[in-house]
Amino acid sequence: MKPHRSHYWLSNEREQDPEGFDEAVRIICELYHQAIELYEQGTHVVSTDEKTGIQALERKHPTKPMKPGKITLYEHEYIRHGTQALIANLEVATGKCISPSIGATRTEADFAQHIERTIDLDPNAGWIFIVDQLNIHRSASLVCLVAKRCQLNIDLGKKGSRGIVKSQKTRMAFLQDETHRIRFVYPPKHTSWLNQIEIWFSILVRRLLKHGNFLSVKELRERLLAFIDYFNRTMAKPFKWTYKGRPLQA
Repeated sequence: MKPHRSHYWLSNEREQDPEGFDEAVRIICELYHQAIELYEQGTHVVSTDEKTGIQALERKHPTKPMKPGKITLYEHEYIRHGTQALIANLEVATGKCISPSIGATRTEADFAQHIERTIDLDPNAGWIFIVDQLNIHRSASLVCLVAKRCQLNIDLGKKGSRGIVKSQKTRMAFLQDETHRIRFVYPPKHTSWLNQIEIWFSILVRRLLKHGNFLSVKELRERLLAFIDYFNRTMAKPFKWTYKGRPLQA
């Protein structure tokens, strides 16, 4: 026994509803495996999320490059120039980051506008967005957008009072309706490992942000967009997703 030692851990919803949890995971894994076929049939499977608080950090002193027998030295002190929020889409079938949005905020309006701009890339196609259960991913703005773009002439109700937009639960049920040309799929809570865009974010951090030197938020934004363009041209390919949604066995 070592009472002085401890670790944090985060439980998911499987203990409360194992069948529902496993079914939600299975659906997402099947979408990943079917993504190329769906893409060829005119439906985009897109993994979407935000990376907020990306800091424009300027190193206070120049980096010292590596020399024979010596490693690269990065100055640990830095100057802050502000932050940006990146809303990114990973096209599962191609591995490309499409229609990125970069700005100072990540609000309900920002996310709805981002989704609309993404849909405009192929306005008549089917779109399946895999997103986590953040409140802006289940917003009234998204419900209105889907109803408009799918030409659903129905009464959406009133937020907080009645109908489809009444609550996050009712909005979520509408947004994930499989009969809609544009729909959303929600992994269970605390399963960020299920969302492929998180893999792409880790590449972004390692390749650009970890040792980056940015003199302004403008430069940060320009270099983010330049990296995305470079990634799409030279590195993008579908991730090999081997997990099939079944509980792992010891």
